[in-house]
Amino acid sequence: MGIIDVVELRKYFPVKRKAFARQEWSKAVDGVNFSIEDGTVFSLVGESGSGKSTVARLILRLIPPTSGQILFHGRDIQELKGKFLREFRKSVQIIFQDPFASLNPRMTVFDTISEPIKIHKIVNKSEFKDKVIRLLGSVGLQTDVLNRYPHEFSGGQRQRICIARALAVSPNVIVADEPLSALDVSIQAQILNILQELQKKSNISFFFISHDLRVVQYFSDEVAVMYLGKIVEHAKTDELFSNPFHPYTIELLSSAPKIRPDGQKKALLKGDVPSPIDIPPGCSFHPRCPKRFDPCDKVIPELRKIKGRLISCHLF
Repeated sequence: MGIIDVVELRKYFPVKRKAFARQEWSKAVDGVNFSIEDGTVFSLVGESGSGKSTVARLILRLIPPTSGQILFHGRDIQELKGKFLREFRKSVQIIFQDPFASLNPRMTVFDTISEPIKIHKIVNKSEFKDKVIRLLGSVGLQTDVLNRYPHEFSGGQRQRICIARALAVSPNVIVADEPLSALDVSIQAQILNILQELQKKSNISFFFISHDLRVVQYFSDEVAVMYLGKIVEHAKTDELFSNPFHPYTIELLSSAPKIRPDGQKKALLKGDVPSPIDIPPGCSFHPRCPKRFDPCDKVIPELRKIKGRLISCHLF
């Protein structure tokens, strides 16, 4: 059992294409299982529309699941109330993709970071300023930013402020939903180094979502690959990147930008991701899979343990 355990998690959104048409469902998350261990980085990767951000919102209890459970220290978060819910909110924080949209434009840096400290009564009022200054120092910002507003900062500085705000309540888990994608490449490296240093010092667990596979390989301990609401492969980071099993994982890793001395172009994955409303029968990846064979379009493969990892494919 990890610090967070996700059990058979599903989230279906109701969809109506036409007036008076029958009710249809968009299967954003469809039977997902994984655990986030204490002090580790668990990454979720996949194409846009695969359901990664929906999983993040479910873990944060921002939206209710259709079915399944999310256990925090063994307790279902949907059943938490009162002081237990308050403790969960304090223990699980988020770093958003867009740092500007996630900061209140009318609040100074001091107000932004001190607000969660006040709400959760972390320190006495007389110690607020010292606490905020220490948090800013931990993300590489000086005291001269205390009375400034979000529009006065660069994207990298705003994301540092968001990280400091998340750290203000000493969380056990940080959900990072594409925290680097809105930043320049040079700034991405700085923010990633800050996150890695904080993770090592504070032993915080991360649920990390990213499109950048190089970042995932560098930062994470375990990786799950998601396609159309399902996890198709789950393994230790080194094992998955050195020897991917699932055809989708192989194609996904090969699509990452690389310098090719021979001048050859990389092979692109054919076709588009099917709609989560009209998921193909059998293996959902079979219309695009270069290795498909007879049962792939008829039988849904189970996620099974093969050679020390979890994989959902008829080839194994």
